[in-house]
Amino acid sequence: MSRLMIEASTALCLLQDAGRFGVRHLGVTQGGAADWRSMSWANWLLGNGLDAPVIEITLGGFTVVAEEDCLLSLAGADLGAQVDGEALTPWRSFRLHKGQRLRFTQPLLGARAYLAAPGGFDAPKVLGSSATVVREELGGLDGMGHALGKGASLSYSGNSVMSLRELTAGQRPDLNLDTPLDLVLGAQIGEFSGQSLFDAFNSAWNLDSRADRMGIRLLGTALQYQGKPMISEGIPLGAVQVPPDGQPIVLLNDRQTIGGYPRLGALTPLALARLAQCLPGAQVRLRPVVQDVAHREQVEYLQRFLNR
Repeated sequence: MSRLMIEASTALCLLQDAGRFGVRHLGVTQGGAADWRSMSWANWLLGNGLDAPVIEITLGGFTVVAEEDCLLSLAGADLGAQVDGEALTPWRSFRLHKGQRLRFTQPLLGARAYLAAPGGFDAPKVLGSSATVVREELGGLDGMGHALGKGASLSYSGNSVMSLRELTAGQRPDLNLDTPLDLVLGAQIGEFSGQSLFDAFNSAWNLDSRADRMGIRLLGTALQYQGKPMISEGIPLGAVQVPPDGQPIVLLNDRQTIGGYPRLGALTPLALARLAQCLPGAQVRLRPVVQDVAHREQVEYLQRFLNR
């Protein structure tokens, strides 16, 4: 068993995996890595299952010290990672020798980095997952939903004899926002005014600083819902709700399980992964797609992992 000691951390550094499924009827949310693409690549670099537990580091402020030689991988945002002061770029596996310090400083590109270890980091499974949901006090190193704290140990038991890997430029997910975020149209789409639908898909939206793992508010022209009041219904990952103030909210992994606001639809999984790497103040655009197109693109992306 190999160990890393956490020397510095923040409330935004969490143990995550693919999430908690089959329990929303109990009021338990999904959780899991906000950028599932980067989590999957971090695990792939080490030959892990794509859903093995990783460390989700948001905005930096995280430091670990190796208690013995180890093999790790890093994917996702460039948070100014350094090994004993030397820069470490993401999308690669690397060796950390006993006593060396891995430090994440601040965002240079993107918001969330994912640190993986052979076989995944050790943590108990609660309702089938180790994903940390602080609000529900589930998952994490102790199973009680706590963020990673200074002085805690990260252990893993997987094989660390693999050769080093690095993603090519063509394999690396694009973290920029030049491409609009695809949105599958929802059941209430016809209840918004025509002008609102035009504005929704032809205007830029600014990401509000009021954002967390539950949701991100989009700031722009207020959208007008003209339908009848709704009865609360199940909320999928990526749902774009429109509250009475007309400013949409994209619901993320730690969202509530039901809601009564009308929805434009839901962002696709690929769009959500890109959104998870956005910093407050960034601009995004929405693009409507039908479910068949979104499903095909998702399947094609997942097949990349099978063909490597």
